[in-house]
Amino acid sequence: MAQQRALVQASEAGSVQARCQALGLARSSYYYQPRGETDLNLTLMRLLDEEFTRHNFKGVLGLRDHLRLLGHQVNEKRVRRLVRLMGQEPVYPKPRLSVPGQGVTRYPYLLRERVLSAPNEVWSTDITYIPMAKGFLYLVAVLDWHSRYVLSWELSNTLDVGFCLSALGAALARQPAPYIFNSDQGSQFTSQLFEQALLAAGCQISRDGRGRATDNAFIERLWRSVKWECVYLNPATDGGHLYEQLRAYFTYYNYQRPHQGLKGQTPAQIFAQNPTFSPQPICLTNAS
Repeated sequence: MAQQRALVQASEAGSVQARCQALGLARSSYYYQPRGETDLNLTLMRLLDEEFTRHNFKGVLGLRDHLRLLGHQVNEKRVRRLVRLMGQEPVYPKPRLSVPGQGVTRYPYLLRERVLSAPNEVWSTDITYIPMAKGFLYLVAVLDWHSRYVLSWELSNTLDVGFCLSALGAALARQPAPYIFNSDQGSQFTSQLFEQALLAAGCQISRDGRGRATDNAFIERLWRSVKWECVYLNPATDGGHLYEQLRAYFTYYNYQRPHQGLKGQTPAQIFAQNPTFSPQPICLTNAS
């Protein structure tokens, strides 16, 4: 929604109503401004996000202690609410205190010790919190594992499944479906709508172990790069500003930023090689 609103703002032709209709966006959604957090909570969330990006193993108590070291005397309840609002989760496995919701299909993690051989073999996705000068949005991206190429991304002011489906659809519109599609166990990715879209595309579904962000390591590294090299340096003033910042950054990331893990090449250089991928049988003995 935020990305569509940014496009409406950027367009000079026609009325707001006509531009919204062209983008499939309700006019009420364009004018709608979500209820914001207090300035102090936005500051705390930014500090929490920076610390979590540095040390993603920290849980609520560790993050609370970090804020206290910085002079913010906050309690556990407040930190827990803000972390939940941000959609953050530490990488260590936690006790399983609840059973998956009705209709949620369990899928194993298929990527342990798997050696990648070509682009479009494995894609992965994730959502992260993006702070702005006065507010925040959520960012989802679809990443090709072999090349680290960012295939698509979307912004939203809510954590519903819609913007995740939009990012998936954009990636599938540009490239052949991957052999394996990996995600965490977030409700957006375990939803029937998202699962059906993957199965319809012919993908094998892989899911991280609960609370183990290391299972999706490449996209976690992407988030660190996005935040330290773009988001934190110049906080966006609004959704339209953030959209333009991210559009420029992902172009840079794909086409101009060499990666040590790619032997100094850019994601676009590796992705352009795109040899024919021949699926191999998946061994489930190490899956969890």
